[in-house]
Amino acid sequence: MVIPPILDKKHTSMPSEFVPAALLREARRQKGLDTLQVPAVCILDPDGDLVRQLRQSGMAKPFAGWPCYHTELDTFALDGHRVGIVGRVVGASFAVLVAEELFASGCQLLISLTSEGQIVPAGRPPYFVVIDRSLRDEGTSYHYAPPSEFAEADPTLVKKAATALTEGGLHGVVGATWTADAPFRETAQAIDAARTKGILAVEMEAAALYTFAHSAGVKVLCLAHVTNTMGQGGDDFEKGEADGTREALAALALIIAGVQGSL
Repeated sequence: MVIPPILDKKHTSMPSEFVPAALLREARRQKGLDTLQVPAVCILDPDGDLVRQLRQSGMAKPFAGWPCYHTELDTFALDGHRVGIVGRVVGASFAVLVAEELFASGCQLLISLTSEGQIVPAGRPPYFVVIDRSLRDEGTSYHYAPPSEFAEADPTLVKKAATALTEGGLHGVVGATWTADAPFRETAQAIDAARTKGILAVEMEAAALYTFAHSAGVKVLCLAHVTNTMGQGGDDFEKGEADGTREALAALALIIAGVQGSL
């Protein structure tokens, strides 16, 4: 084997035979759903903490017209904006599946906010990283674009998001992450290699989401909530008050307000 299957015969410049609109059409038919537009701004919440807190507080309401077979879409008000949110979308392929469906349903900006493990310290966890690029160490992105080391974010979105966090008084930095498919195969050698590249944290979605965004011409911004040192410390994985949701919602509100002009 010279070229591994993940890189062979992908023809990334060619259109897909199977498209999200077809899946959504049939899902609506089977479920008897009307065709409804999702909110212009939607959030992926891989950990599910935001969705859980929003539901418990009564802020989040189910979006009855969401036809996805695998997830539930809730909506809630965030500083005057009606926002959609999908919880527990973990991993590159799942994140891109849902992202494809959201943009096919009217989404104009997708923000992914996930907790991550620290590689190069940028402060004491928890804090936020606005991801400007991510190491493509996952399988999904290679179906959207030819091989490259990093997937790059939209620089305008990154700049506006970072400015919004700074002006809002929240601790946020801009930097690179490492997107990995196998969270329990982060060896010391792999971590050292990531550290030499200046990578701040490891996560499971950003590289695929950014590659999809570039390929599809849509707007995606990925945020890292650095909450742990991959279990290497004592009281690790602590996000802060209410599982970090209050600070996360504050950060999201600032960023959404800050990037509205880019939509």
